[in-house]
Amino acid sequence: MSGFIEGESRTQATLFPESLDDYISEENAVRVIDVFIDDLDISGLGFKTESNETGRPGYHPTTMLKLYVYGYLNRIQSSRRLEREAQRNVELMWLLGRLAPDFKTIADFRKHNGPAIRLVCREFVMLCRKLNLFVEAFVAIDGSKFKAVNNRDRNFTRAKMKRRLQQIDESIERYLGQMASPDRQASAAATDKTQRLEDKIAKLKQEMVRLKKLEARMLAAPDQQISLTDPDARSMATSGRGTGMVGYNVQTAVDTKHHLIVAHEVTNAGHDRTQLHHMAQQAQGAIGCDALAVVADRGYFSGTELLACAQSSITVYLPKPQTSGNIKQGRFSKRDFIYDADQDEYQCPAGERLIWRFETEE
Repeated sequence: MSGFIEGESRTQATLFPESLDDYISEENAVRVIDVFIDDLDISGLGFKTESNETGRPGYHPTTMLKLYVYGYLNRIQSSRRLEREAQRNVELMWLLGRLAPDFKTIADFRKHNGPAIRLVCREFVMLCRKLNLFVEAFVAIDGSKFKAVNNRDRNFTRAKMKRRLQQIDESIERYLGQMASPDRQASAAATDKTQRLEDKIAKLKQEMVRLKKLEARMLAAPDQQISLTDPDARSMATSGRGTGMVGYNVQTAVDTKHHLIVAHEVTNAGHDRTQLHHMAQQAQGAIGCDALAVVADRGYFSGTELLACAQSSITVYLPKPQTSGNIKQGRFSKRDFIYDADQDEYQCPAGERLIWRFETEE
Protein backbone atom coordinates (compact mmCIF):
# COMPACT_ATOMS: atom_id res chain seq x y z
CA MET A 1 0.00 0.00 0.00
CA SER A 2 1.36 3.40 -1.00
CA GLY A 3 -0.81 5.35 1.45
CA PHE A 4 -2.41 7.43 -1.35
CA ILE A 5 -5.73 7.18 -3.16
CA GLU A 6 -5.25 4.99 -6.21
CA GLY A 7 -7.23 5.05 -9.45
CA GLU A 8 -8.64 2.13 -11.38
CA SER A 9 -6.78 0.33 -14.11
CA ARG A 10 -7.38 1.60 -17.65
CA THR A 11 -7.93 -1.97 -18.81
CA GLN A 12 -10.72 -2.59 -16.30
CA ALA A 13 -14.06 -3.18 -18.04
CA THR A 14 -16.78 -0.75 -16.92
CA LEU A 15 -20.52 -0.89 -17.44
CA PHE A 16 -21.67 2.66 -18.29
CA PRO A 17 -25.32 3.79 -18.07
CA GLU A 18 -27.37 2.89 -21.11
CA SER A 19 -28.55 6.44 -21.93
CA LEU A 20 -27.16 9.99 -21.73
CA ASP A 21 -30.11 11.00 -19.57
CA ASP A 22 -28.70 8.92 -16.71
CA TYR A 23 -25.62 11.20 -16.60
CA ILE A 24 -27.68 14.39 -16.07
CA SER A 25 -29.06 14.88 -12.57
CA GLU A 26 -32.54 16.24 -12.00
CA GLU A 27 -31.16 19.50 -10.57
CA ASN A 28 -28.75 20.16 -13.45
CA ALA A 29 -29.07 23.63 -15.04
CA VAL A 30 -29.05 22.19 -18.58
CA ARG A 31 -32.54 20.79 -17.94
CA VAL A 32 -33.75 24.34 -17.26
CA ILE A 33 -32.14 25.55 -20.51
CA ASP A 34 -33.75 22.70 -22.44
CA VAL A 35 -37.26 23.30 -21.08
CA PHE A 36 -37.10 27.10 -21.38
CA ILE A 37 -35.93 27.18 -25.01
CA ASP A 38 -38.17 24.32 -26.15
CA ASP A 39 -41.23 26.15 -24.77
CA LEU A 40 -40.08 29.50 -26.23
CA ASP A 41 -41.88 30.74 -29.34
CA ILE A 42 -38.94 31.99 -31.40
CA SER A 43 -40.95 32.60 -34.57
CA GLY A 44 -41.49 36.27 -33.73
CA LEU A 45 -38.05 37.01 -32.28
CA GLY A 46 -36.13 37.34 -35.56
CA PHE A 47 -34.60 33.87 -35.89
CA LYS A 48 -34.77 32.06 -39.21
CA THR A 49 -36.98 29.06 -38.42
CA GLU A 50 -37.58 27.73 -41.95
CA SER A 51 -34.98 25.49 -43.60
CA ASN A 52 -33.70 25.94 -47.15
CA GLU A 53 -35.41 23.89 -49.85
CA THR A 54 -32.07 23.14 -51.51
CA GLY A 55 -28.53 22.69 -50.27
CA ARG A 56 -27.21 21.24 -47.06
CA PRO A 57 -29.63 21.52 -44.09
CA GLY A 58 -28.62 23.90 -41.33
CA TYR A 59 -28.94 23.68 -37.56
CA HIS A 60 -32.24 24.71 -36.00
CA PRO A 61 -32.06 28.05 -34.14
CA THR A 62 -33.16 26.37 -30.90
CA THR A 63 -30.14 24.06 -31.06
CA MET A 64 -27.72 26.96 -31.56
CA LEU A 65 -29.51 29.01 -28.89
CA LYS A 66 -29.14 26.21 -26.35
CA LEU A 67 -25.41 26.05 -27.10
CA TYR A 68 -25.06 29.82 -26.78
CA VAL A 69 -26.95 29.98 -23.46
CA TYR A 70 -24.94 27.07 -22.07
CA GLY A 71 -21.71 28.86 -22.96
CA TYR A 72 -22.98 32.03 -21.29
CA LEU A 73 -23.84 30.22 -18.05
CA ASN A 74 -20.48 28.44 -17.95
CA ARG A 75 -18.32 31.42 -19.02
CA ILE A 76 -17.37 29.91 -22.37
CA GLN A 77 -17.41 32.79 -24.88
CA SER A 78 -15.03 31.49 -27.56
CA SER A 79 -16.70 29.78 -30.53
CA ARG A 80 -13.73 27.40 -30.84
CA ARG A 81 -14.02 26.37 -27.18
CA LEU A 82 -17.75 25.83 -27.61
CA GLU A 83 -16.99 23.59 -30.58
CA ARG A 84 -14.62 21.48 -28.46
CA GLU A 85 -17.06 21.32 -25.56
CA ALA A 86 -19.86 20.09 -27.85
CA GLN A 87 -17.63 17.18 -28.88
CA ARG A 88 -16.53 16.06 -25.38
CA ASN A 89 -18.92 17.57 -22.80
CA VAL A 90 -21.59 15.08 -21.69
CA GLU A 91 -23.98 17.90 -20.69
CA LEU A 92 -23.80 19.43 -24.15
CA MET A 93 -24.17 16.01 -25.78
CA TRP A 94 -27.41 15.60 -23.83
CA LEU A 95 -28.57 19.17 -24.50
CA LEU A 96 -27.83 19.19 -28.26
CA GLY A 97 -28.64 15.57 -29.05
CA ARG A 98 -24.98 14.79 -29.86
CA LEU A 99 -24.84 17.58 -32.45
CA ALA A 100 -21.50 19.41 -32.68
CA PRO A 101 -21.58 22.60 -34.81
CA ASP A 102 -18.24 23.96 -36.01
CA PHE A 103 -16.84 27.23 -34.66
CA LYS A 104 -17.70 29.22 -37.81
CA THR A 105 -21.37 28.25 -37.54
CA ILE A 106 -21.40 29.23 -33.85
CA ALA A 107 -19.73 32.58 -34.54
CA ASP A 108 -22.08 33.39 -37.44
CA PHE A 109 -25.14 32.58 -35.32
CA ARG A 110 -23.99 35.00 -32.64
CA LYS A 111 -23.10 37.63 -35.24
CA HIS A 112 -26.36 37.54 -37.23
CA ASN A 113 -28.84 37.11 -34.35
CA GLY A 114 -27.78 39.73 -31.82
CA PRO A 115 -31.18 41.53 -31.60
CA ALA A 116 -33.04 38.21 -31.44
CA ILE A 117 -30.80 36.93 -28.61
CA ARG A 118 -31.51 40.16 -26.72
CA LEU A 119 -35.25 39.51 -27.07
CA VAL A 120 -34.70 36.01 -25.65
CA CYS A 121 -33.16 37.67 -22.57
CA ARG A 122 -36.28 39.81 -22.28
CA GLU A 123 -38.49 36.74 -22.49
CA PHE A 124 -36.50 35.19 -19.64
CA VAL A 125 -37.04 38.31 -17.53
CA MET A 126 -40.76 38.11 -18.29
CA LEU A 127 -40.77 34.50 -17.12
CA CYS A 128 -39.09 35.55 -13.87
CA ARG A 129 -41.80 38.18 -13.40
CA LYS A 130 -44.50 35.53 -13.80
CA LEU A 131 -42.74 33.44 -11.16
CA ASN A 132 -42.72 36.46 -8.77
CA LEU A 133 -38.94 36.46 -8.47
CA PHE A 134 -38.72 40.29 -8.52
CA VAL A 135 -41.23 41.10 -5.79
CA GLU A 136 -38.67 43.06 -3.74
CA ALA A 137 -37.83 45.44 -6.65
CA PHE A 138 -34.26 45.94 -5.45
CA VAL A 139 -31.39 45.86 -7.97
CA ALA A 140 -27.65 46.51 -7.99
CA ILE A 141 -26.14 48.41 -10.93
CA ASP A 142 -22.49 48.24 -11.96
CA GLY A 143 -20.35 48.54 -15.06
CA SER A 144 -17.61 46.26 -16.39
CA LYS A 145 -14.92 47.00 -18.97
CA PHE A 146 -14.74 44.45 -21.79
CA LYS A 147 -11.72 44.46 -24.08
CA ALA A 148 -12.43 44.91 -27.79
CA VAL A 149 -10.62 43.31 -30.71
CA ASN A 150 -9.17 46.73 -31.50
CA ASN A 151 -5.49 46.97 -30.49
CA ARG A 152 -4.37 49.98 -28.47
CA ASP A 153 -2.07 51.03 -31.34
CA ARG A 154 -5.08 51.25 -33.65
CA ASN A 155 -6.99 53.62 -31.39
CA PHE A 156 -6.28 57.35 -31.61
CA THR A 157 -7.07 60.20 -29.23
CA ARG A 158 -5.69 63.73 -29.21
CA ALA A 159 -3.12 62.87 -26.54
CA LYS A 160 -2.01 59.68 -28.31
CA MET A 161 -1.72 61.46 -31.66
CA LYS A 162 0.35 64.28 -30.18
CA ARG A 163 2.66 61.79 -28.44
CA ARG A 164 3.18 59.68 -31.56
CA LEU A 165 3.91 62.67 -33.79
CA GLN A 166 6.39 63.92 -31.19
CA GLN A 167 8.12 60.52 -31.12
CA ILE A 168 8.43 60.55 -34.92
CA ASP A 169 9.92 64.06 -34.88
CA GLU A 170 12.46 62.97 -32.25
CA SER A 171 13.39 59.88 -34.27
CA ILE A 172 13.91 61.89 -37.46
CA GLU A 173 16.09 64.39 -35.59
CA ARG A 174 18.14 61.55 -34.10
CA TYR A 175 18.66 59.90 -37.50
CA LEU A 176 19.69 63.22 -39.07
CA GLY A 177 22.28 63.64 -36.33
CA GLN A 178 23.62 60.13 -37.02
CA MET A 179 23.85 60.90 -40.75
CA ALA A 180 26.04 63.92 -40.09
CA SER A 181 28.79 61.72 -38.64
CA PRO A 182 29.09 59.20 -41.57
CA ASP A 183 29.03 62.09 -44.04
CA ARG A 184 32.42 63.18 -42.68
CA GLN A 185 33.87 59.73 -43.34
CA ALA A 186 34.48 58.78 -46.98
CA SER A 187 34.11 55.00 -46.80
CA ALA A 188 31.81 52.27 -48.12
CA ALA A 189 30.55 51.45 -44.62
CA ALA A 190 29.63 55.08 -44.03
CA THR A 191 27.78 55.19 -47.34
CA ASP A 192 25.73 52.07 -46.47
CA LYS A 193 24.85 53.46 -43.06
CA THR A 194 23.76 56.76 -44.59
CA GLN A 195 21.52 54.91 -47.04
CA ARG A 196 19.89 52.92 -44.23
CA LEU A 197 19.25 56.08 -42.23
CA GLU A 198 17.73 57.78 -45.27
CA ASP A 199 15.38 54.83 -45.76
CA LYS A 200 14.31 55.01 -42.11
CA ILE A 201 13.66 58.76 -42.39
CA ALA A 202 11.59 58.21 -45.53
CA LYS A 203 9.44 55.60 -43.77
CA LEU A 204 8.97 57.89 -40.78
CA LYS A 205 7.82 60.72 -43.07
CA GLN A 206 5.32 58.36 -44.70
CA GLU A 207 4.05 57.39 -41.26
CA MET A 208 3.72 61.08 -40.36
CA VAL A 209 1.59 61.69 -43.48
CA ARG A 210 -0.64 58.75 -42.53
CA LEU A 211 -1.03 60.03 -38.97
CA LYS A 212 -1.92 63.52 -40.23
CA LYS A 213 -4.78 62.03 -42.28
CA LEU A 214 -5.95 60.03 -39.26
CA GLU A 215 -5.73 63.18 -37.14
CA ALA A 216 -8.16 64.95 -39.48
CA ARG A 217 -10.61 62.04 -39.15
CA MET A 218 -10.15 61.99 -35.40
CA LEU A 219 -10.85 65.72 -34.95
CA ALA A 220 -13.99 65.37 -37.10
CA ALA A 221 -15.38 62.64 -34.80
CA PRO A 222 -17.93 63.78 -32.16
CA ASP A 223 -15.73 62.68 -29.24
CA GLN A 224 -12.45 63.29 -31.12
CA GLN A 225 -11.47 59.62 -30.94
CA ILE A 226 -11.37 56.87 -33.58
CA SER A 227 -10.74 53.12 -33.58
CA LEU A 228 -9.74 51.45 -36.83
CA THR A 229 -10.70 47.82 -36.12
CA ASP A 230 -13.81 48.24 -33.92
CA PRO A 231 -15.25 51.66 -34.82
CA ASP A 232 -17.46 51.71 -31.71
CA ALA A 233 -14.67 50.81 -29.25
CA ARG A 234 -13.20 53.59 -27.14
CA SER A 235 -10.11 54.07 -25.00
CA MET A 236 -11.01 53.66 -21.32
CA ALA A 237 -9.09 54.00 -18.10
CA THR A 238 -8.83 50.99 -15.81
CA SER A 239 -8.13 50.67 -12.09
CA GLY A 240 -4.34 50.68 -12.49
CA ARG A 241 -2.59 54.04 -12.61
CA GLY A 242 -1.38 54.91 -16.10
CA THR A 243 -3.09 51.89 -17.65
CA GLY A 244 -6.02 51.64 -20.01
CA MET A 245 -7.72 49.51 -22.61
CA VAL A 246 -9.73 49.85 -25.79
CA GLY A 247 -13.12 48.29 -25.23
CA TYR A 248 -16.69 48.75 -24.08
CA ASN A 249 -18.42 49.61 -20.84
CA VAL A 250 -21.13 46.99 -20.16
CA GLN A 251 -23.81 48.20 -17.75
CA THR A 252 -25.73 45.54 -15.82
CA ALA A 253 -28.65 45.67 -13.39
CA VAL A 254 -28.87 42.55 -11.18
CA ASP A 255 -31.62 41.45 -8.80
CA THR A 256 -30.14 41.47 -5.30
CA LYS A 257 -32.07 38.41 -4.05
CA HIS A 258 -31.76 35.83 -6.85
CA HIS A 259 -28.77 37.44 -8.65
CA LEU A 260 -30.58 37.45 -12.00
CA ILE A 261 -29.66 39.99 -14.67
CA VAL A 262 -32.67 42.25 -15.11
CA ALA A 263 -31.28 44.68 -17.71
CA HIS A 264 -28.00 45.18 -19.55
CA GLU A 265 -26.61 47.54 -22.15
CA VAL A 266 -23.26 47.98 -23.93
CA THR A 267 -21.94 51.54 -24.04
CA ASN A 268 -18.68 53.15 -25.11
CA ALA A 269 -18.67 55.75 -22.34
CA GLY A 270 -15.50 55.45 -20.30
CA HIS A 271 -17.23 56.32 -16.98
CA ASP A 272 -20.47 55.47 -15.14
CA ARG A 273 -21.57 58.95 -14.07
CA THR A 274 -24.30 59.29 -16.73
CA GLN A 275 -25.63 55.72 -16.62
CA LEU A 276 -27.52 55.55 -13.31
CA HIS A 277 -30.95 56.86 -14.29
CA HIS A 278 -30.96 55.17 -17.71
CA MET A 279 -30.13 51.72 -16.32
CA ALA A 280 -32.50 52.15 -13.35
CA GLN A 281 -35.34 52.99 -15.74
CA GLN A 282 -34.57 49.90 -17.83
CA ALA A 283 -34.64 47.75 -14.69
CA GLN A 284 -37.86 49.39 -13.55
CA GLY A 285 -39.51 48.65 -16.90
CA ALA A 286 -38.23 45.07 -16.98
CA ILE A 287 -39.48 44.30 -13.47
CA GLY A 288 -42.74 46.14 -14.05
CA CYS A 289 -42.85 48.04 -10.76
CA ASP A 290 -43.84 51.61 -9.92
CA ALA A 291 -41.13 52.11 -7.27
CA LEU A 292 -37.61 50.69 -7.41
CA ALA A 293 -34.64 50.65 -5.04
CA VAL A 294 -31.15 50.77 -6.54
CA VAL A 295 -27.70 50.34 -5.01
CA ALA A 296 -24.52 51.40 -6.85
CA ASP A 297 -20.94 52.47 -6.13
CA ARG A 298 -19.57 56.01 -5.86
CA GLY A 299 -18.68 56.09 -9.58
CA TYR A 300 -22.38 56.68 -10.36
CA PHE A 301 -22.71 59.74 -8.10
CA SER A 302 -24.15 62.68 -10.03
CA GLY A 303 -26.61 65.28 -8.81
CA THR A 304 -28.42 65.35 -12.15
CA GLU A 305 -28.80 61.56 -12.20
CA LEU A 306 -30.02 61.45 -8.59
CA LEU A 307 -32.64 64.11 -9.29
CA ALA A 308 -33.89 62.22 -12.36
CA CYS A 309 -34.14 59.01 -10.31
CA ALA A 310 -36.10 60.76 -7.56
CA GLN A 311 -38.56 62.11 -10.15
CA SER A 312 -39.04 58.55 -11.49
CA SER A 313 -39.82 57.04 -8.02
CA ILE A 314 -36.39 55.37 -7.88
CA THR A 315 -34.68 55.30 -4.48
CA VAL A 316 -30.89 55.24 -4.83
CA TYR A 317 -28.35 54.09 -2.24
CA LEU A 318 -24.76 55.02 -3.08
CA PRO A 319 -21.84 56.67 -1.27
CA LYS A 320 -20.94 60.25 -2.00
CA PRO A 321 -17.34 60.70 -3.19
CA GLN A 322 -15.21 62.83 -0.89
CA THR A 323 -12.91 64.86 -3.13
CA SER A 324 -12.18 67.77 -0.81
CA GLY A 325 -8.58 68.24 0.35
CA ASN A 326 -9.57 70.18 3.47
CA ILE A 327 -9.45 67.11 5.74
CA LYS A 328 -5.80 66.44 4.92
CA GLN A 329 -5.05 70.08 5.64
CA GLY A 330 -6.73 69.84 9.07
CA ARG A 331 -9.82 71.84 8.09
CA PHE A 332 -13.53 71.02 8.01
CA SER A 333 -15.15 69.89 4.78
CA LYS A 334 -18.61 70.72 3.43
CA ARG A 335 -20.22 67.62 4.99
CA ASP A 336 -19.37 68.93 8.48
CA PHE A 337 -21.76 71.89 8.02
CA ILE A 338 -25.47 71.31 8.77
CA TYR A 339 -28.05 73.12 6.65
CA ASP A 340 -31.20 74.52 8.27
CA ALA A 341 -33.82 74.80 5.50
CA ASP A 342 -36.31 76.82 7.60
CA GLN A 343 -33.80 79.55 8.43
CA ASP A 344 -31.80 79.15 5.20
CA GLU A 345 -28.63 78.98 7.29
CA TYR A 346 -25.69 76.65 7.88
CA GLN A 347 -24.39 75.60 11.29
CA CYS A 348 -20.64 75.05 11.51
CA PRO A 349 -19.02 72.34 13.74
CA ALA A 350 -18.27 75.02 16.37
CA GLY A 351 -21.98 75.85 16.72
CA GLU A 352 -21.80 79.19 14.92
CA ARG A 353 -24.43 80.21 12.34
CA LEU A 354 -23.59 81.05 8.73
CA ILE A 355 -26.35 83.36 7.46
CA TRP A 356 -27.26 84.16 3.87
CA ARG A 357 -25.63 87.35 2.66
CA PHE A 358 -25.74 87.57 -1.16
CA GLU A 359 -25.71 85.48 -4.34
CA THR A 360 -23.45 85.73 -7.35
CA GLU A 361 -22.87 84.09 -10.74
CA GLU A 362 -19.55 83.07 -12.25
